[in-house]
Amino acid sequence: MKSLASTIGSSGRSSTAEDVINDHEDEASRLAIASYQAREEEIERKKMEVRERVESQLNRAEVETKRLAQVWEELEVFTDPMRKEVATVRKRIDMANRDLKSLGQICQKKEKEYKEAMEAFQEKNKEKAQLTSTLVEMLNQSEKFRLKKLEDLGKIVNSKV
Repeated sequence: MKSLASTIGSSGRSSTAEDVINDHEDEASRLAIASYQAREEEIERKKMEVRERVESQLNRAEVETKRLAQVWEELEVFTDPMRKEVATVRKRIDMANRDLKSLGQICQKKEKEYKEAMEAFQEKNKEKAQLTSTLVEMLNQSEKFRLKKLEDLGKIVNSKV
């Protein structure tokens, strides 16, 4: 311990060992409090930095969310007309397929009728050709017969003269 003389303060009063210990304790307490306050301030400062970074990231996330929503809306607007146009074209294709099917059936029916009519036409044409050739043959025979009759009559007339 310090001697009494050495513990005399600048104010001129004497300090006891207890006062010195109390001063040291007070000084240690002040240093501990100051250290604690400095740590608290450092913690608060870091807390504020983290808060600012989080807020900054949240702001960026909000901006990106808005941007993504806008892009999504643009994509929706872009695809909606295409979907409608595609649906319209598909409906028209389906209608055309139905029309083609019925027209195909009509066409097959008409082709069958055409073939039947063509066969009937060809048969009538053959019949006409046969009848025409028969007529020509009959006319030839008739002409030959008449010529022969005329010759016979001519012979009879010439013989009586």
